[in-house]
Amino acid sequence: MDIPPPSWSLQLPPLLLDPGLSQVLPHRSTIFTKLLYGTRIITANRSRVPVWSLPAWCSNSYILHKCLFEKRGRSCGRVNLDVVVSVCLSYEWTIRGSFREILQRNTVGSSDDIVDQLIHVMSAGRNVEQQIALQQRPPSLAMPSMAQRPRPEPGFLPQHGGFKDHFVTTPEAKYRCESCRHVLCNPRQTECGHRFCESCITDLLSKPNPVCPADLEPLFEDKIFRDVCCNREIMTLKVHCRSEKNGCKEQMSLQQVMDHLEVCPYFEVPCPLGKCKEKMMRKDMSEHLSRKCKHREITCEFCNHKMALTELQKHKDTVCPAFPVTCPNHCSFSSILRSELSSHQHDCPKAQVTCSFIRYGCSFKGLNQEMREHESSYASEHLRMMAVRNTALEAKVEEVKSDLMERYKVLPSLSSRLAEVETQYEEMREKNRQLEQKLTSMQKLMSNHSEKLLEVEMELRELRPLRAMREEVEALRGSVENMRSIVSSLDSGRVGSSSGSHTLAGSLEQQLSRHDDMMSVHDIRLAEMDLKLQVLETASFKGTLIWKIRDYKRRKQEAVASKTLSLYSQPFYTGYFGYKMCARVYLNGDGMGKGTHLSLFFVVMRGEYDALLPWPFKQKVTLMLMDQGPARKHLGDAFKPDPNSSSFRQPTGEMNIASGCPLFVAQTVLENGTYIKDDTIFIKVTVDTSDLPDP
Repeated sequence: MDIPPPSWSLQLPPLLLDPGLSQVLPHRSTIFTKLLYGTRIITANRSRVPVWSLPAWCSNSYILHKCLFEKRGRSCGRVNLDVVVSVCLSYEWTIRGSFREILQRNTVGSSDDIVDQLIHVMSAGRNVEQQIALQQRPPSLAMPSMAQRPRPEPGFLPQHGGFKDHFVTTPEAKYRCESCRHVLCNPRQTECGHRFCESCITDLLSKPNPVCPADLEPLFEDKIFRDVCCNREIMTLKVHCRSEKNGCKEQMSLQQVMDHLEVCPYFEVPCPLGKCKEKMMRKDMSEHLSRKCKHREITCEFCNHKMALTELQKHKDTVCPAFPVTCPNHCSFSSILRSELSSHQHDCPKAQVTCSFIRYGCSFKGLNQEMREHESSYASEHLRMMAVRNTALEAKVEEVKSDLMERYKVLPSLSSRLAEVETQYEEMREKNRQLEQKLTSMQKLMSNHSEKLLEVEMELRELRPLRAMREEVEALRGSVENMRSIVSSLDSGRVGSSSGSHTLAGSLEQQLSRHDDMMSVHDIRLAEMDLKLQVLETASFKGTLIWKIRDYKRRKQEAVASKTLSLYSQPFYTGYFGYKMCARVYLNGDGMGKGTHLSLFFVVMRGEYDALLPWPFKQKVTLMLMDQGPARKHLGDAFKPDPNSSSFRQPTGEMNIASGCPLFVAQTVLENGTYIKDDTIFIKVTVDTSDLPDP
């Protein structure tokens, strides 16, 4: 028995050290290492590599090494293609075209070359789930503990209660759950010092007034903690393999159970072929796939086409081109290839055929072997039929020729008429185009006039009370001037002091004070009307706002210093009787964009015609920062209002809460581009009014 020398200090499972490999692989120090560890090539010092660091496709390397290379009277290193394919299928490797090419191309060559190419293809084609499992392994060479793993492997933890594995020695009482009495799974310790499985303590806490079953002490969820130390000790307990009933005699720590099951030859695994529902021990997988599986790939012995075994009979009965079939006419040919059956039908002596002169009037039908006799005996009759048919065709040709000559005579007049109609059609099209242009221009003109008319009416409505107030103020000013002149004349012309003059002067002073108060009130109202008139002059009634913000640097500094955090635009409307809206901007950002972005928001305001409008506000809103450079690369964002948001319900105050983009544009993009010119920026807000109904 050839055993690897002591310098080979590879830490391998017992099943992987197959002495028979030394007879098949003369260069085992290279090939065996490459196959077992993939791209992890063992260096000259033969460093120790733990088993868990193997690539995922080597988890069943015992069977791979048993089946991959066979001597069988040939030179060492020759590959058995059928065995390799069956083994790869059993472990869900992707059999690619390149895999077969490598095996077939290297029927003569060195073993090292074959193995290098096989490793490359196997690594590229292995199962995706196995790749993910490999990536989750830590890069260090130390075995990771169960506590360090983010999630246990599926199937490792029991669905409920504690571990029910067969332990080598009976676990101590401190490792058992006080509820299910099994070995603790994810142990939790209570305030009274007792330990429970995670699922058991969850069940206890779900009951009203939970108490500890050991000492009846009340349980509180916030005073229950995870017992990491106990869990670490439990994971080191020795257990028998979970496939012990199938014959496995291995023993390992509880935390190594899943690692062992990945390579255990007695562990039951499902057949990798999707339609096969059978399960078998891993060591029997190769035999199952090569001999027993009903869904294994097999080659048709007639056409060499590959398919599943369950489809072979149907393939032979229906579509196999090389399968022998009988003639449907029961002729003397007993066996014909299905691909040649259609051509045989033309020559079959017992096939029913019709005479080839049927188009000329022959109605004979008979067997293929009778057709030759019919054609020879009825040749003169066939010629007569063809002559009659030819005569009829010649007469028909003469009729068609005379008809064409008559139509040809009428053709010139039709051509001239057609040219006249085309000329008239072109003239009508030109006139129609001119009328459409005039109609379009008239419609635009009428639309502009109607808009200007509405604007003038609105201005007149606002100016009427303003003019009346100005006239009233002028009258009051004249009255005050008269009163002042009277007072001054009285003060200059009075001689002495009398009670009557004092009374008159007091009343005049009271009237003068009252007139001054009235003038102050009217001045305030006049200023308010002027401001309202200015707002109306700049307001838009088409759902579009272009907001010009001057002194950008000064306003930005005020925002940074928290003097003026935000600015409001003038109101704009979706129509004369539509929604009232405005924009709000934070030059130094707001919320997530504070200090880094310019924040832009849309605000719904209380309007005079809100009672006639549909709520909540549902129109699409587009926010845009306008580029003042020649490229016109405007920055914009659009959104549809959330009908459940309070920002778009009917306002109860002056305006709703603003809604928009805290991260509208970065300060670096804004200040380094062409969006600021002459210390001024332009912001455009557009509201889609295409589907807005009239109030």
